[in-house]
Formats: sequence, structure tokens, C-alpha cells
Amino acid sequence: MLQGQIYELHRHALAHRAVDLHVQKIDDSPDTVVYNVLLYYQFVPIEDPEAFADEHRRLCVDLELKGRILVAPEGLNGTVSGPVEACMAYRQHMSADPRFASMVFKVDIADRHAFEKLFVRVKKELVTFRADLPSDPNEITGKRLSPVEWKQFLERQDVIVLDGRTDYEYDIGHFRGAIRPDVASFREFPEWIRTHLADARNKPILTYCTGGIRCEKLTSFMLRDGFTEVYQLDGGIVTYGKDPSTQGALWDGLCYVFDERGTVEINHTDDRRVVGRCHHCGDPTERYVDCRNYRCHLQHLACEPCERQFNGACSIACMDAPERPWYPGQPPRISTVTEDHARQA
Repeated sequence: MLQGQIYELHRHALAHRAVDLHVQKIDDSPDTVVYNVLLYYQFVPIEDPEAFADEHRRLCVDLELKGRILVAPEGLNGTVSGPVEACMAYRQHMSADPRFASMVFKVDIADRHAFEKLFVRVKKELVTFRADLPSDPNEITGKRLSPVEWKQFLERQDVIVLDGRTDYEYDIGHFRGAIRPDVASFREFPEWIRTHLADARNKPILTYCTGGIRCEKLTSFMLRDGFTEVYQLDGGIVTYGKDPSTQGALWDGLCYVFDERGTVEINHTDDRRVVGRCHHCGDPTERYVDCRNYRCHLQHLACEPCERQFNGACSIACMDAPERPWYPGQPPRISTVTEDHARQA
């Protein structure tokens, strides 16, 4: 498909709630297949989630889309990839359904699928929160800030910036000055907030997450729990990174994403900083790897020298485990490091 045709398709997509257009240089030869990656969610009642999921799965299979889609009584949450024409057809189909007519799509261009398979699953919640207070964004949620407004708030001295993601997402990239939540899953937030932000209930609190959906729940909970001034970044980090006015300013590192890309760039200014630190040696890095001991499989930041030194493992224990439980086909490894070298293993 020619580059000019791609621009025309995306301009037309704006009429179907496709926003945050990000155009990158691609091969414009006639045989090139250009892909989109779509990120979206909508809080809207779905009476029969199982039936909806079955029908939605058939739609995605017919369009040859791949990705992860969650269906719950409270709505729809998904990230899919596919050829531009297929993604256009998907957006048009969803916009024709009154329940999703206002659903906003965040769109990226890619040169291949961002997923290997398609998963459409039914869950109790779109994001697992399990709070002891109601957290329905359709009833109450934090005030939305546009990218420009968000940047203005970030530059204030009286605000608290709370990263609404997990610790490992924070470690590879975050907004400058944001609090790192010591949580490994989203459902740990209610307890963490009550423990660490109890004295900040009357202070302005800014929250952000990848695409916005977690902050819908998070800010709803916080307001119900007695916090008085809570804000959320409208559209999330990915929207902020594509705003032409802010250009991703004050974001440090990369943004973790849950697909084959792994991370995406956000800060397009000259003040672009690396914040990731190697799990082993502490040197700057932006490389996440999975521990090759399949009984561990810890995702950790590792610079290239340390990845080679540790043979892809996260620690000496995983390198030298007596049973050596490596992935099938991987030869036994011999440890070449010492405990002194592995000061963070």
C-alpha cells in the first residue's frame, strides 16, 4: 500500500473516534502490508458477556486481527493489531454499535502484527482491582487533564504525581518526579494508597497509566475513599506521547506496553533521559529480558554484557540451579560470575 493511501485511511479514521495518530517511516513499496495497533476501552454495561465475547471473537478472526480483548459486565478493554484495512473495518463495526459509538481508539502504525495470537476472554472486571469500595467510572472519576493541562500541572510544586501502573512498568519509564508504587499488580493499589497516601487526602494528586483505563478505576476509588482533588491524564501515556504541543516532555525512559513491541517512545524532545537500571550491575539500560530459567521467568532489566554474563538468567541461583530447568532445546550453562559481581542478582 502506498504511503499516500495510508494517510487518507487515517484521516478518514478520525471520523470513527480514532485518535492519537502516530505516523512513522515505513516501506511504501506496493507489496508492503502496513499494520495498525489499536488500544481502546469502554465502560458500558454488557448483559451477556459470554455471548458478546463469542461474537467478538468471530469478528476478529474474520478480520484476521490478533491481540488481547477482555469482556466484562462493565465493558470492553482491548489491544489488537492487524492490517490497516482490517483495523478500519473493526473501528467502523464498533462505532456502529450504540454502546461503543463514543469509544476512542489510540492508533499506532507498525510493520507487522504486535501479537502472535488472538485472545478474547470474559472477566469479572476489565482490570482486576477488587476494591472494597465502588469504583464505577460512569458514576465518579478523577478530573481529566489534556496533555497540555497535564504538563502544566507537572510543572507545579504542590502536586503529588502517582504512577497508576506496577513497579516493573515504572522502572523502565515514568513521568519526572512521580511516585513509584511498590506493587506488582493493580489490585494491590487500594491497600498501598491507604498506607502511603493517608496524609495526602486534601492535596492535588495526578494519576496516569498506559492508556487511561486503570486511572478510571483508581481515581474513582480514591474519591470514594475521601481524597478531594484527584486528576487523571486523559488518554494515558500513549496519548501524551503523541501530542504535538507537549511532545512527551517530562517523561523519562520508555513506556512499557503489553505486546510484542515491549516498549514505545514517549519523549520526543531533546531532554530524553534513560532511567532503567540493570538488575545485575546497575548500569543504565532499557532492555527487558525474561529469565531463561522457566521455573522463574522473571522479567528484569539487563544490559547486554550482563545478559551474556548471566546467560540470560536473572541470578546466579537461576544460572546454577541443580536441575538446570532451562527451556527445551537450551544446552546446560556454566556459571562464570561470582557473588561480588552479581551485587543485585
